[in-house]
Amino acid sequence: MIDTHTHINTESLLNDIDNIVKRAVKNNVLHMIAVGMNKEANEQGILLSEKYPCIYAAIGLHPSDVNDEQLDVELLLQQAKHNKVVAIGEIGIDLYWAKDNFKLQKEVFIKQIELALAVDLPVIIHSRNSAREIYDIVKNYPSLRGVMHCYSEHTELLDKFINLGFYIGIGGIVTFKNSKEVLEIAKNTPLDRLLVETDAPYLAPVPFRGKINEPAYTAYTLSKLAEIRGLTTREMDRITTENTVRLFTKMNIQKQTVL
Repeated sequence: MIDTHTHINTESLLNDIDNIVKRAVKNNVLHMIAVGMNKEANEQGILLSEKYPCIYAAIGLHPSDVNDEQLDVELLLQQAKHNKVVAIGEIGIDLYWAKDNFKLQKEVFIKQIELALAVDLPVIIHSRNSAREIYDIVKNYPSLRGVMHCYSEHTELLDKFINLGFYIGIGGIVTFKNSKEVLEIAKNTPLDRLLVETDAPYLAPVPFRGKINEPAYTAYTLSKLAEIRGLTTREMDRITTENTVRLFTKMNIQKQTVL
């Protein structure tokens, strides 16, 4: 399995990273992408990718961080050349926590989209109460590829994102009893566009809901996704792994050892 979105590069998981990686491998999560949100997390993700062959990195400025940190495009451009950096993310727009800085969020998002296109990397997009705003932006970049991370809003936009070529990330929310919208998304996303993720340390799947999430729990989301689509866990693992490698073209998991 591949956890396509984890924040093991942040303090709550970084402090126990050796054991977290060991537990992931023990539970057949053989590769993971440490997703950045700001300069510190980006740097930590790259350092982890250099230490552990099973870890790759994504770099970007999260919409919730745009008030606290200035976008450094030149730094991101240099980091994007690293052989283990496979995406620009987590980027996007978040109108749940703040709406008064929408103009700044949009400006930073567009600059990072343009960076991703310049370095030929996919994007990892965060959306919260903002899917329509994001669609109105990304539709203007037909060559852009990426994933709608932990997508859980506006099922009527699902086909539009897919028609643009985007993948859909499914996280632990799909295991929650009240996750009707995410269940619909999991049911209706074409199999060749599904990815699995944890978003660790957040959104731990059942039976760990409410606890700190980690890559080892990817299997619970994968199992639920397989159940929803009427497939075996092995079949869903193969499908989502193939999708991951197709999107994140810099990943070279066939030749990598785990530890």
